[in-house]
Amino acid sequence: MPSARRFPPPWTIDENPESFVVRDANGQALGYFYFEDEPGRRSAANLLNVDEARRMAEVFSLRLVQRRARREFVELCR
Repeated sequence: MPSARRFPPPWTIDENPESFVVRDANGQALGYFYFEDEPGRRSAANLLNVDEARRMAEVFSLRLVQRRARREFVELCR
């Protein structure tokens, strides 16, 4: 029995001047990861640098894939 998916794959990571946005196939934003390139402003605002924000967005999207695979596996085992 097919189930309705709330956040259909594929998920993409869009880069903006100040953030990375993880989106689903419908364009719905699932997560925002903000960064700052200037070290002084970054530490004052407690923001990530661009590499840290990119990695977090990648890990977030991978976790979505893993959760989906786990859920489908459980449904197959029933």
